[in-house]
Amino acid sequence: MAVSANRLELLQIADAVAREKSIDRMIVIEAMEEAIQRAAKARYGAETEVKAEINPKSGELRLWRLLEVVETVEEYGRQIGLEDAKAKNEAAKLGDYVTEPLPPIEFGRIAAQSAKQVIVQKVRDAERDRMYEEYVDRMGEIVNGSVKRVEYGNVIVDLGRGEAIIRRDELIPREQFRYGDRVRAYIYDVRREQRGPQIFLSRTHPQFMAKLFQQEVPEIYDGIITIRSIARDPGSRAKIAVTSTDSSIDPVGACVGMRGSRVQAVVGELQGEKIDIIPWTNNIADLVVSALQPADVAKVVLDEQAERVEVVVPDEQLSLAIGRRGQNVRLASQLIGWDIDILTEQEESERRQKEFTERTDLFMQALDVDEMVAQLLASEGFSSIEELAYVDLGEIASIGGFDEETAAEIQNRATEYLDALERELDEERQALGVEDALYDIGGLNAAMLVALGKDNVKTLEDFAGCVADDLIGWSERKDGETKRFDGALSAFPISRQEAEDMIMAARLKMGWITEDDLPAAEIVDEAEHDLEPEAETAQ
Repeated sequence: MAVSANRLELLQIADAVAREKSIDRMIVIEAMEEAIQRAAKARYGAETEVKAEINPKSGELRLWRLLEVVETVEEYGRQIGLEDAKAKNEAAKLGDYVTEPLPPIEFGRIAAQSAKQVIVQKVRDAERDRMYEEYVDRMGEIVNGSVKRVEYGNVIVDLGRGEAIIRRDELIPREQFRYGDRVRAYIYDVRREQRGPQIFLSRTHPQFMAKLFQQEVPEIYDGIITIRSIARDPGSRAKIAVTSTDSSIDPVGACVGMRGSRVQAVVGELQGEKIDIIPWTNNIADLVVSALQPADVAKVVLDEQAERVEVVVPDEQLSLAIGRRGQNVRLASQLIGWDIDILTEQEESERRQKEFTERTDLFMQALDVDEMVAQLLASEGFSSIEELAYVDLGEIASIGGFDEETAAEIQNRATEYLDALERELDEERQALGVEDALYDIGGLNAAMLVALGKDNVKTLEDFAGCVADDLIGWSERKDGETKRFDGALSAFPISRQEAEDMIMAARLKMGWITEDDLPAAEIVDEAEHDLEPEAETAQ
């Protein structure tokens, strides 16, 4: 049995397939041409090079045999001699191709089946490319679809012009979908894979909530209100921080809506997930107080270098501040990007008492004074022997019960203690093999040199080769949690700028840079530091 198609049918088939698959008509025609070429090669022999062409306007099909112009013919089905080629085309030269028209062919059953497979494969590839190009540009959008099937907890969604998948871990807990259910989700990734483009959807992604608010709150869509940060425990609770560029618009009130209508629309889509909306501020202390609501905060202490916040709450507010299974404090920490430690007022009082006792014992031992004198010094706010040794003598003398003679004696004992400690540390420094030249770097003392030696930084060259993070440590934030890594001098109160200045001084002494290079070098070092958190996050 032979199969043939007239000109009109070829174009009708191409138009129908292009419409059904939403791909370019010319792609279908090119697939037909390739299929006909394969069928013709099977008809005329595999050694024959055949070219097929379908006129996209008339549907006329033409076939040619392609022959390469060569000096000596070795393959008669593919090659032609130069003289014979010139007889057909005077302009022919070696390496060119000349064509010979072939009569139309009729497809046998096998040839027709093969041609169909070629066309189907080409159309499928074109459809995949179309789907990838369409959805890769829609990453970050919310799409609507219907559930096609559920496989091992993963939901396959029909988007109309393609399929997408919501993996189990991207579904809100306890959420159930059945065939035909309507579903709304966020496109967070589109990838080319062996079996075609894969579109990955999520209902737990923080940006899914942001996009839902954008749909419900016109001020967010218009850019008047900006969502600065989101932290979610999908299906349970979320915190969202918003700010407004228009002082006359309350960002929190706009997101809540009249009688909570706007926020309730988002809550309904997220299966009842409770949402706390707070105003964003660049003042971390105020932001922490807002983020820990509904708990009351009595005191906030910031450690900017470690990006850690210590929060003191009334004893009866502790469980509320922490939340069930630590949910409230965890979400607050994710929202502001800092670690949060929560203490009750009683715990803080006990810690302060412990610190007071430790300072009292230190002063008694180091200064050889009685407990009452040591307690007086501790209660006046002195926390170290160094403070007593280098503070203005009048500050010690102004303490009740002290006179100038007593203050001078205390300061002398403090200085003697530090000198003895410095000698011990210097001996330890020498034992570790740390060279004396490091003393020439302003800001370094014997205790620091011992710490450097233990970290295997023993020469001026070693120190010059360091970066600020090697000295003061660094933080990496991953999965909503900040992990702190200590540097060689993390135990000492050194700022990043001080660390960078000391390193530059060492490089200057090593001759790696000159005084003229110093400002430029500092700018480069700051730029490198600005880039470091991005690299750490990418890990």
